[in-house]
Amino acid sequence: MKKLLLSLSLLSFITKVSAQANQGHDIHVNFKNCKDTVMYLAYYQFDKSYLADTCKKVVKGNVVFKGKNSLDKGVYYLVSQDKAKYFDFFISDKNQKITINTDNENLVKNLKSPTSKENDDFFKYINFITDKNKEYGEIKSKTAGMTSKDSAAFMMEKGKILNETVVAFENNFLAEHKGTFVGDVINLKMEKEAKDIPKASNGRPDSLYVYTYYKNHFWDGVNFEDDGIMRTPFFADRLKKYFNNVIIQHPDTVSAEIDRLMSKTKSGTMMQKLLIAHFLFTSESSKLMGFDKVFVHVIDKYIRTGMAKEVYDEKTIEKIKERGDILKPLLLGSQAPDLLMIDTIGHKQIAKMGFDTVKTSQGATKLYYDNVQNLAQTFTTLYGVKSDYLLLVFWDVDCGHCKTEIPKLLEEYHALKKEGYDLKVFSVYTQHDYEKWKKYIIDNKLDWMNLYDGVHVNNIKEKYDIYSTPVIYVLDKNKRIKAKRIGTEQVKDMIKQMEKEYKAVKK
Repeated sequence: MKKLLLSLSLLSFITKVSAQANQGHDIHVNFKNCKDTVMYLAYYQFDKSYLADTCKKVVKGNVVFKGKNSLDKGVYYLVSQDKAKYFDFFISDKNQKITINTDNENLVKNLKSPTSKENDDFFKYINFITDKNKEYGEIKSKTAGMTSKDSAAFMMEKGKILNETVVAFENNFLAEHKGTFVGDVINLKMEKEAKDIPKASNGRPDSLYVYTYYKNHFWDGVNFEDDGIMRTPFFADRLKKYFNNVIIQHPDTVSAEIDRLMSKTKSGTMMQKLLIAHFLFTSESSKLMGFDKVFVHVIDKYIRTGMAKEVYDEKTIEKIKERGDILKPLLLGSQAPDLLMIDTIGHKQIAKMGFDTVKTSQGATKLYYDNVQNLAQTFTTLYGVKSDYLLLVFWDVDCGHCKTEIPKLLEEYHALKKEGYDLKVFSVYTQHDYEKWKKYIIDNKLDWMNLYDGVHVNNIKEKYDIYSTPVIYVLDKNKRIKAKRIGTEQVKDMIKQMEKEYKAVKK
């Protein structure tokens, strides 16, 4: 089975604006000097944007979005007929009759809302930040002609003063708007950094204290029960930053952090649904080895328990569970599933039994039970191989990438053997063209264990999640999986790391 790669697009059936038959929405924008004849109202939701409403007839800058249903709480923005974004504003549960005035001559400077104090305050906030960004640009322009050293010192001094001004303004704004939606959104974008940092033993600021404070206070003031929070331009980026840059990149740590955030959500909310979908997708698509453990954890904790029944349909949920069933026995540290394989010599015996011509799984099953006693002596089993280090390799003669990697792996195998490593290779051909396989072995002098599933009893593609080739697993002497899906160039480093682990245990 191939990877599911369940992106948030699967949630399209739940991303529409809720049809709440209550106060309705009535939004007027008086947009002077605007030449658009059509405008759109869009909103943020996690890391995407969606259309909420359309004003099909804009007359002299008079834009109206009106409907019987209330819009979902969140940050919305006005979009031109050319799909250009004009400005953000807030829609809350309490007030959906909003008037906004502006002028295209100086869009941000002229933004005002006589009917929504929350939006009017937000526009003042935007004006302040815009002015400070302009001021920063003017300061930077003064460095022209300076040496790089003088320029850096000048910008550090002036930038520090400017930054302190902005931080003070934002802190005051946040204090004045505590408990409001605009306050919650501004809080979401602000960094929570430590003050009065103690000194470490070396006399420098304690970096561990700084990190711990930052991590522990990263989500201060964020209400995960409020769906409006994820309908902002900041939530998705902040979530990604936390999981990619703040916490330790270890599957157990990531799983624990997922559970911690999920425990803050409310059952049935859009926040909960989107987080389940996000964590499922990111854990499955992670490029970090071993992070399929996070994927399996999310499946066990949030899919099998029924929490995702409103996120995916029943058919998709079953596929997700099946994917989890495949990966669970293959997690790092797990004992690799045994394999009953046939080598080139054993092929002659099973061919006489009829396995090379059998057409159906039923036929193969019958042949197996008819010859089970003789087959026991023909099998080469994975668990029967004794070595400190074992490479389990799945490949195909006709695979272009295999034709490049298998010779490299053979060379690496010989080099490691020469260095004295007790290393063996359990090389599994994933197809059944015996003559082609045998010719390749001879032509390329593959002097390791060459095997294939000649009796059709292993279901190797599902048992070892083989949806492409080549695939390399590294097993220890107890057949526990130490690495998987690694490149040939990583094999040597992995073996040396295992050697260090062996020596550490002996001590």
